[in-house]
Amino acid sequence: MKLHELRPAKGAKKKRSRVGRGDSSGSGKTAGRGTKGQKSRSGGNIPPYFEGGQLPLVRRLPHKRGFVNIFKIRFATVNLDRLNERFDEGDEVTPTTLTQVGLAKSPRELVRVLGRGTLEKPLTVRAHGFSASARAKIEAAGGTVEELALPASKPKRGRRPRHR
Repeated sequence: MKLHELRPAKGAKKKRSRVGRGDSSGSGKTAGRGTKGQKSRSGGNIPPYFEGGQLPLVRRLPHKRGFVNIFKIRFATVNLDRLNERFDEGDEVTPTTLTQVGLAKSPRELVRVLGRGTLEKPLTVRAHGFSASARAKIEAAGGTVEELALPASKPKRGRRPRHR
């Protein structure tokens, strides 16, 4: 095969339909729009929620209230039973090691340790948050708890202060 022999696949190129070009074209006169009515006119498009004058579904449903807190801090949660399975005695548990064993998606994720299950080996656990029961169980097993600092919050958006 040579460069000048290349052709698009059969049926890949289709000629566009030119409507309203005489009766013999098959789509002349009303140009496939039928006769009269809103849909036959130019600019006669109906919004998708329009239901012929009936109260639209959007307006029949109750209004959703409340708000979404944009300052919410999301944590990846890890339970003690999972730490017990994946780590050996004396290991150091950090967001990086949690990512390596598949308990967190990214080492940059904020990690919170929860107290489900039991911990039978002493571990050094470094995370951004601990539940009270998790903290107690880690210390009871002879391990240590180190709370990592949360990243500084972003500055509030809005008008910048004037400098004097």
